[in-house]
Order: sequence, then structure tokens, then C-alpha cells
Amino acid sequence: MSSNVKIAPSILSANFSILGEEIKKLDESGCDYIHIDVMDGHFVPNLTIGPDVIKSIRNYSNKTFDVHLMIDPVKKYLKDFINAGADIITIHQEISENIDDCIDYIKSRQKKVGICIKPKTMPETIMNFIDKIDLVLIMTVEPGFGGQKFMSNQIEKIVKIKELVGDRVIDIEVDGGINLENVKKVKDAGANVIVSGSTIFKTNDYKKIINELRTK
Repeated sequence: MSSNVKIAPSILSANFSILGEEIKKLDESGCDYIHIDVMDGHFVPNLTIGPDVIKSIRNYSNKTFDVHLMIDPVKKYLKDFINAGADIITIHQEISENIDDCIDYIKSRQKKVGICIKPKTMPETIMNFIDKIDLVLIMTVEPGFGGQKFMSNQIEKIVKIKELVGDRVIDIEVDGGINLENVKKVKDAGANVIVSGSTIFKTNDYKKIINELRTK
């Protein structure tokens, strides 16, 4: 199982004063995706980065840019994020806009699309979109800030999502407070993409910690 697990370091915990160097270091670390959290200060209580920052770091890595849009509205910004270099765009199930329209646009640009659900959202809500998406992102903290404590009551949600996905080729990604103590439970529940921020960036040896998260 572990060899099929993808690791996606979240740059929310990176040193933004040397972000290009951080991306280059991740590129050489053996990670699979680079996870980029975009927050609008409205849908979630924090502001992070926009398309221009993504564009500025795109040349530092050939890795898949896994962009999580914690924004609402979202549709009018999709073009900018795709043009900036996003490979996977994940939008929230809880937004006020028509999700199908957003999915269709992302697909029309030949990009992969994910649906994210917050801790209080029922897993069954993904069934409305399950045959159109490439990824489900399960938040194991309330989205908005890095460094939060993992919510263990979300493990059963991962199990349920895995069950709902069935034989479909859909990544099950988990983000929020994942560290070396709980990553095995997350993988055992069915996740195959692990997002980790502070656990990776608080060390100097990104390659070593990424390998440990993958094989734990």
C-alpha cells in the first residue's frame, strides 16, 4: 500500500521569504505533488496567495501543482489559476456557485479536478459529482490555518469516502494535522494522497521526512 501513497507537502508552512528555494528543495525531495492552499479571507478566515505567486514559483518545479481553492466565488478565478500553472484544482463542495459548471470548465482546460469537504460536511454529498472528478480532499481540520491538531473523528469519513469511491480511479487526499504518529491510520482508512505542512517544514531534511510519511 505505502508504495502507492503520494506525498503532497503543503507550502502554507514554507518559508515565504525564500519560497522559490523551498519549492526547488521540495522538487528534489521525492514528493509527488506540491500542495498550494489558496484562501480568500471570506470562505475561510485567512488570506494566502493568488495566481501570481503560483506563476512565480512554477518554473522551480516540474511536480504536479495541487491547488486547493478555499474561495467563494470560485468560477471567475479558475482561468487565472490554470494559466498560472495549476495541474489539479480542488474546489469546495460547500461553495455558493454551481459546482458542475466549475468542474466542466476545469475539465475543458484538460486539468484534473477535486472536490473538498469540510469536517462537518457529510461524505455522501460527493455522490453528486463522483463520476466527474479525479480527487476527493477530506479536511481533518477546519480549513483556514496551518498547524492545527488532527481531528481523529474524521477517520471514519475517510473509510466512508473510500467505500463510496469504490472501483473508480479517484485519489483520496487527506489534509490537516497529519504527522508521523497518525499517518498510518489515515492510510489504513483509505487515503492515498497525504498532505503535510508543518511536519515536513519543521525539519531540515525534507526527503527523509517525506520518505517516512510514505512508508510509515
